[in-house]
Amino acid sequence: MKILTAAQTRDADAYTIAQEPISSVNLMERAAGALVKWLEKHYSPDKPFYIFCGPGNNGGDGLAAARLLHQDGYDVEVFLVGTNQKTSPDFDQNLQRLPQEITVSHLETTVGVSDVSPLGVILDGLFGSGLSRPLEGIYAEAVAYINRQDATVVAIDIPSGLFADAPIQEGSPVVEADMTLSFEQPKLAFFLPASGAFVGEWHVLPIGLHSEFLEQVSSPYHVLTKEKAQSILKPRAKFSHKGSYGHALLVGGSYGKMGAVTLAAHAALRTGVGLLTVQVPQTGYGILQTAVPEAMALTDDLDRHLSRFPEDLDRFQCLGIGPGLGQHEDSRLALETLFRGQLPPPLVLDADALNLLAADRTIRQHLPPDSILTPHPKEFERLMGPATHDFHRLQLLQDFCSEHSCYVVLKGAHSCIGSPEGTLYFNTTGNPGMATGGTGDVLTGILTGLRAQGYSPLDTCLLGVYLHGLAGDLAAEQEGQASLIASDLYTYLGAAFKKLAEKE
Repeated sequence: MKILTAAQTRDADAYTIAQEPISSVNLMERAAGALVKWLEKHYSPDKPFYIFCGPGNNGGDGLAAARLLHQDGYDVEVFLVGTNQKTSPDFDQNLQRLPQEITVSHLETTVGVSDVSPLGVILDGLFGSGLSRPLEGIYAEAVAYINRQDATVVAIDIPSGLFADAPIQEGSPVVEADMTLSFEQPKLAFFLPASGAFVGEWHVLPIGLHSEFLEQVSSPYHVLTKEKAQSILKPRAKFSHKGSYGHALLVGGSYGKMGAVTLAAHAALRTGVGLLTVQVPQTGYGILQTAVPEAMALTDDLDRHLSRFPEDLDRFQCLGIGPGLGQHEDSRLALETLFRGQLPPPLVLDADALNLLAADRTIRQHLPPDSILTPHPKEFERLMGPATHDFHRLQLLQDFCSEHSCYVVLKGAHSCIGSPEGTLYFNTTGNPGMATGGTGDVLTGILTGLRAQGYSPLDTCLLGVYLHGLAGDLAAEQEGQASLIASDLYTYLGAAFKKLAEKE
C-alpha cells in the first residue's frame, strides 16, 4: 500500500471526481458513509456523539456523518467552530442537509462550554490532511477543549492540527485522538514517533478513490501488508533436504553477553535455515552447545571476546554479526579485516557490529553492497548523526542506503525498511511488549536465517520484519505485553509462519 502526500491525496480526489465521474459532494457522502458504517459497528446507539466541524471539507465530512448517524437513531450534537469565516461549498451543502432536530452550536469561544459526557464519542472534524500551518484562535481553543474531555475521541482522516507529511512545531495544538479513521490511505505522520503519538489506533477506510490513479502515482513510502509478506514466503519442497535451505554463520557473544547470540541462534533455526554455525569466544562454547543443541559451534582463539572470522567463509550463504559481540579493539580489527578482504557472504549487521562501524568511518566505506543493517534509533544516530525531526531521519535513512547500496531496518513501533533505491517500507506488526532486551537479537537471527535460504536482501527484510512483529503479537495475546520476553518471539515464530500462510 502506497502512502500519499497531502497534495497527492487531493489529486486522487480530483482524478476520481473527473474520471468516475462523481460530484465532490457525493464523494464526500461516500466517505461519510464509510465513516459511519465503521462507527456504528463499534459504538452502540446509547453512545452520544459530539461532532466538532471546522469550515472546510473535513467539517463537511463531520456534518454528513452527523446526518447519517441521526438517521440511524444516534443522539448527535454538532459544534460549528469558526464557521463565520469562509466555508467550503461541500460544507455549505451538508449544513443545509442537516436535520433541524440536531442541536447545532456555533462556537467562537469555548469559555463557558460545558463538558461532554465521558461516556460519549467526540468526532473531530475540524481540519483534515490539507492543513499547512499551526492552529490558532478559536481552533486552538477547540483543540484544547477536546483534549480536556474524558470522552472517546475519534479523528476524521487525521487529528486536527497534525500535518500529514511534515513535522509540527513543538507545542502546536493538536487533537489527541484515541482512534483515527483515515480515508483510503494512511498518512506518513501515523508511522513516526512525534506525530504518531496523537493518532491513537488507526484504521483505513476505503472510499473508492480511482484505482488507476493509485496504481500510477509514485511514492517512496509504502506500508508493509500481510498480502505483501505472503507473496514473498516460499513453500518448502517435498524432496528438499537441509542443504536446500542454506548454511548460516552467526558471529557474536562475549563474556556476560552470551544470551544475545543464543537468542539469535534460536531465531535463525526457527526461521528454517538448513544449517547453522555459531562462532563464539571460548567462554561461550559450553553455553551454546547446551542452550542451542541444533547449532554447530566454532570457538575463537580468545576466551572472552572475538578476534577473528573463519577463513572458509565461502561455505556460508549468510553471515550475521553483532549480537553480544562487544566493542573490543580485537573485534574492530577483525571487522575491518573482513571488510577489506575478499567479498564476504551476504551480511546482516546488528548491535555492536553497528557501533564499531559508527566508531570507525573508514570501515564503513568498505561496507559490502546489499548488506542488511538493523539499528535502533540511537545506533542509527551514531551512524548518521542526530536528526532534527522524524521526517529528517527518514531522509538520512534514504541517503545512507543510497550511499552504501545497503538495506537498513530502522527499528521502532513501525520499523522502517530502507532500500538503495530510496523506497521506504513501514511495518504494521508488533506491539510495545517487544520493547525489551533481546528482541533485536531475535530479529538478527530471523534475517540471517532467511537470507541464507536465498531470499533477496529486500525480501529478507520485508518478510523478516513482518514475521518478527507477528510473532510478538501472537506472544502478547497469550503472555500479555508487560510479561513478553525476547525468547517468546522465537517460541511463537512457528505460529507466525502458520498465520502468515493462511488465506483469508
